[in-house]
Amino acid sequence: MKTLWLLAALSLVAGSLAAQATPPQARCDTPEYRQFDFWVGSWEVTSNGNPAGKNEISVEEDGCVIHERWTGAKGATGQSFNFYDRVTKRWRQVWIDNSGSPLDLSGEFRDGQMRLAGTTTTPRGPIQQRLTFLKNADGTVRQLWESSRDEGKTWAVVFDGLYRRR
Repeated sequence: MKTLWLLAALSLVAGSLAAQATPPQARCDTPEYRQFDFWVGSWEVTSNGNPAGKNEISVEEDGCVIHERWTGAKGATGQSFNFYDRVTKRWRQVWIDNSGSPLDLSGEFRDGQMRLAGTTTTPRGPIQQRLTFLKNADGTVRQLWESSRDEGKTWAVVFDGLYRRR
């Protein structure tokens, strides 16, 4: 009987010590995690006045992830996961579409704009990518995607989209 009581007491003490040794779970509720919330919503997207597609942007994983679900007007689809990396203090976007074309970008929110950049590797060599998201005064969002094949000497517009809430 004494042995059972001793084992129970030791178990309680060990459990209590283990609980105290576990660091508190990090949370995603600081202002940095909300910098990209202006992009959250259901959107109709146009480019040069023409329909480009629809985009559903939601906050998930207890506020830690901004999840994009794109459906293009011509049938292309894709998703991105956007998150603030508390270690690097930078935003990340990881994108994949239904053609298997990935993007892995990082950047920052500055002067009211989310700016992300990265390099993709292709059979024809590296391509630098940069995306800028701008919140407009009327509630729309502009996404400007540019790429460079000459190490940033010149940039070409890949996509210039205007997001309007549905």
